[in-house]
Amino acid sequence: MENKEKFEKNDGFSEIRRAVLAKMLTIAPFDGWTHASLAQAGQIAGVSESELAATFPRGVGDILKFWSAQLDNEMLVEIASDDFHALKIREKVTLAIEARLECVSPHKEAARRAAAFLAMAPNTPLGTELTWATADAIWRHLGDTSTDFNFYSKRGVLSGVLVSTNLQWFADDGDGERTKTFIRARIENVMQFEKAKASVKKVALDPAAIAGWFAKQRYR
Repeated sequence: MENKEKFEKNDGFSEIRRAVLAKMLTIAPFDGWTHASLAQAGQIAGVSESELAATFPRGVGDILKFWSAQLDNEMLVEIASDDFHALKIREKVTLAIEARLECVSPHKEAARRAAAFLAMAPNTPLGTELTWATADAIWRHLGDTSTDFNFYSKRGVLSGVLVSTNLQWFADDGDGERTKTFIRARIENVMQFEKAKASVKKVALDPAAIAGWFAKQRYR
């Protein structure tokens, strides 16, 4: 397997980030993702208050952003193989989502508490940003180079799949088969959506133009 640091951005704070996150993942399942928990994690990791503030200037949001990026990196390493690239698109997306869950599974309760934190109104923009980043990482790894409407629609639809899959995963206390079945069903929905878009293009219909036409009818 490739080095899991291959996709990680290294700077002067990398070691501190990893050390504090490791401690935070043992605290968050019990105390949640709070300023107090972060301060405690820093103390246990032997990081001074000034170093902690410099490393995570926006506090809990920053360490969650780092953790999510780290999980995305681990996911990319897990699916970086010639066998993966030989698969069909739906199989690639399915395996990528499953790999992401496998990477976070050792810290399921910490992830559950993180989801609760991100579901709070002030934190929902960050939750949306992190989900979008994961969807973008998956599509880019699949070789997607779109820059038009497809760029946003692919990531938007996959973001929805990721959110619903996480909710299913949190509720799945079994062997994970229910979650895998759920993922495959949602990916099938995505493929049907892509087929529908392709059909529209074949008859030279512009989805944006159609939406604009309906808007004009409404305000006539």
